[in-house]
Amino acid sequence: MSVGTSSAPGAQDAGSPPAASRPPGDPAGLGIDPDHLPDGLVVADEQGHVICLNAAAERITAVRARDALGQRLEKALPLEDLEGRRWWQLTDPYGGLAIRVGQPERNLLLPGGREVLVSARYVRTRPTGPLRRLVVTLRDTEARRRTERSHAELIATVAHELRSPLTSVKGFTATLLAKWERFTDDQKRLMLETVDADADRVTRLIAELLDISRIDSGRLEVRRQPVDIGAAVGRHIQAYVAAGQPADRFLLRVQQPLPDLWADPDKIDQVLSNLLENAVRHGEGTVTIDVTATASPREDEDTGTSVIVSDEGPGIPEESMNRVFTRFWRGSKRGGTGLGLYIVKGIVEAHGGTITVGRAPGAGAEFRFTLPVAAPAYLA
Repeated sequence: MSVGTSSAPGAQDAGSPPAASRPPGDPAGLGIDPDHLPDGLVVADEQGHVICLNAAAERITAVRARDALGQRLEKALPLEDLEGRRWWQLTDPYGGLAIRVGQPERNLLLPGGREVLVSARYVRTRPTGPLRRLVVTLRDTEARRRTERSHAELIATVAHELRSPLTSVKGFTATLLAKWERFTDDQKRLMLETVDADADRVTRLIAELLDISRIDSGRLEVRRQPVDIGAAVGRHIQAYVAAGQPADRFLLRVQQPLPDLWADPDKIDQVLSNLLENAVRHGEGTVTIDVTATASPREDEDTGTSVIVSDEGPGIPEESMNRVFTRFWRGSKRGGTGLGLYIVKGIVEAHGGTITVGRAPGAGAEFRFTLPVAAPAYLA
């Protein structure tokens, strides 16, 4: 049903534009068709009668526009707060303080207990003057529920990941304290090395949580310094070889010359570590890393630096590629929190860069991130 073409009789006042000058389907003189708005919209006139209820508001409230138009707002939209108080009586937009300009968004209840997010704007003829229009916007709570579910899942994942290493740490330390003399030096060393590794695991998890918090709040700081990204990749490869991976498992190709790159070296190491670990753990065959000069993702720069990490494994299914950089996505069931690639994307974007995933020429996974050179102004 199109509600934009319906209006209550007598709704026009002296402050409204003539009906003939309004766009079609614009009973409240808003300049657009209310049905085109993504959120619910309810408008009441200076007497508190509903003169507009758009299609989104119909869907959210299950109130039909033809039933609401011309009714008093508190009857057409009988909202209550979470304590059961009638919202329009509580806020009193028409008889309350004339200095009020609206109500911030809050969670209210419709008849039957359905939750809806409501905010209001008071439109006055002049400051502190009488109310000419009451504009109410409505949103359903599905987006908030998704956020809450994501937070709950994060808490559950963190609790699970913390429990295992902490149980190990507690078990080994309690055993060593109670029976120190019974163990040989080699046994003690093995248990202490296990405790040390599990403590590192807890530290990494806490660092991931802090990174997620900073990414979500937009507070991830980037401390730019000159970075030799080819040398940084080489250090990671050497660490894997020292840990037992065969040297011929890796192929590093650095195109010269590369532009001078200014980035946060610790965070770039974090990105490289995650991408290489994914390729080694989940991929097969040769892990190829290409470092090249490329077009900058920034419009005001000509060149940037691109790093491509690819393997020869089974790759990522096409239907999963749009979820790779979301929280808790795991390429396999081989452990991990599923937070690494989400953090990688946040770090790259904090640098003003971009990251994509695709299929490598050898049919494996291919991750490509591109960073602007981001040279300081005094070097330009």
